[in-house]
Amino acid sequence: MVTVAEPAQADVPTPSKGVRLLGFLKQRRLSVIAFTLGSLLRVIAMLGYRPAMWFNDSYEYVSVALHPRPHPIRPDGYAFWLLILKPFHSFALVVFTQHLMGLAAAVLIYVLLRRKFGLPDWGATIATVPVLFDAYQIQLEQMVMSDTMFTLLIVALVTVVLWHRKMSWKTGAAVGLLLALTALTRSIGLPILAVVVVFLLIKRTHWKAIAAVVTACAVPVVAYMGWFASANGQFAMTQSDGLILYMRTAKFADCKKIKPDLQREQDLIPLCNNPSIERSEFSQLYLWYSGLGEVLHRWGTDKFDRSINDAAGKFAKRAILAQPGDYLSAVTGDLLRSFRWDRPVFPDANTWNQYQFFNKGVSKKDPVRQMSSVPKWPSYPQGSTTDRDVVAYEQGRASTRAYWPWATFMERYQRIFYLPGLGVGLALLVGIAGVVVRWRRLGGPALLPLVASAALVVAPAATAEFDYRYLLPAAPLAFLAAAIVLRRVRPRREPSAVPVEEAAV
Repeated sequence: MVTVAEPAQADVPTPSKGVRLLGFLKQRRLSVIAFTLGSLLRVIAMLGYRPAMWFNDSYEYVSVALHPRPHPIRPDGYAFWLLILKPFHSFALVVFTQHLMGLAAAVLIYVLLRRKFGLPDWGATIATVPVLFDAYQIQLEQMVMSDTMFTLLIVALVTVVLWHRKMSWKTGAAVGLLLALTALTRSIGLPILAVVVVFLLIKRTHWKAIAAVVTACAVPVVAYMGWFASANGQFAMTQSDGLILYMRTAKFADCKKIKPDLQREQDLIPLCNNPSIERSEFSQLYLWYSGLGEVLHRWGTDKFDRSINDAAGKFAKRAILAQPGDYLSAVTGDLLRSFRWDRPVFPDANTWNQYQFFNKGVSKKDPVRQMSSVPKWPSYPQGSTTDRDVVAYEQGRASTRAYWPWATFMERYQRIFYLPGLGVGLALLVGIAGVVVRWRRLGGPALLPLVASAALVVAPAATAEFDYRYLLPAAPLAFLAAAIVLRRVRPRREPSAVPVEEAAV
């Protein structure tokens, strides 16, 4: 018997962690540059506008964080986040966490496209551009508002669903909890449950996983609705859905066509517009402004009352049924506005201005300027005001100040670097084309982000009115869907692996 000696193995030195990290970053050079620049822009925004920026809704979130209660107009999910951060007494910390949320949404999109759909570094990076570099996205992150949290939650939700080829009940429970958090952050998140469930049915997901999704979503939402009922006497999430739908229809509703019954529908009569008041093309004015919204005050009580909300919702539904052409015209007009190339003032200068990085004339000679004072609106409890609330939360000054040169840089950056509505529309068209091509596979994995993005665009136009900030959560999902259908490089398959597209149906 002859024994053949094995050749000696030379000791190969193991690369250090630093060398491995450097090699990892070199392979992803473009994404590293993009994420670094995106992070830098957010640092500049924080330096330029301190401690945070404000929108009209911001003060209600702060009020709920100070005095926890189910709010009649909007769910409390974001207010709970402010409550968690309350011990730090820092709105700067609040917006810092929101900038991290924006970056995290971009990371999820990038990793999903790279690891699960095999896109090259440059392709996955391009899909993150709307989140990383849109000036209005960064401005919204700098504002005390729920939209950034909502965007991260819905991107995370889509990522988890597309990541798992076969969903276990535990993963389904995680998806359901994300759906619940999304719905509790913004009401529009709850209908996304139907989108996800239908997609899972198309994928032929096991019934246990689907049941886990529905159950895990229902438990927190039902618990919140029970809390809302204990405070407001109605098992619901808000007392504003009817009023908001009324706002959608008020600009065209004609009682001569609706023809409310004078005997059985007396509650609808006060909602008929005063013919002496000129109609406005902006629906939001009918709810939030005293002039055109004066019909809502004819009951002599708070307009966000259960009885008024129910009557307003009933009136709006009657208006839609009696005037379907006018309703479709209003919805279509808003959808077309969503996909414009430019960004004209809408719905009014006050709202439009709150989305801008104004510098208020700061300069080297005058490096600090106060943007505006916090309004002294009535707050909860009686006797409190919004300006006192923000001071109580911050334990100090909370009005926004602009600082040179950072504010000047962001103001000029915003003039050029933002995603037009047309960009979202083109991304949706690419996604639609890709889904149609894959009709035999029922659209493939791009179907979920595409339908979710479309829903986020259509729902405000159908139930309320277009607003520029409503487009921002839809943009990353639209670009994600477009990237999936345009991918050319597929991940290498293991012998037993199943192509992602086949597994998604």
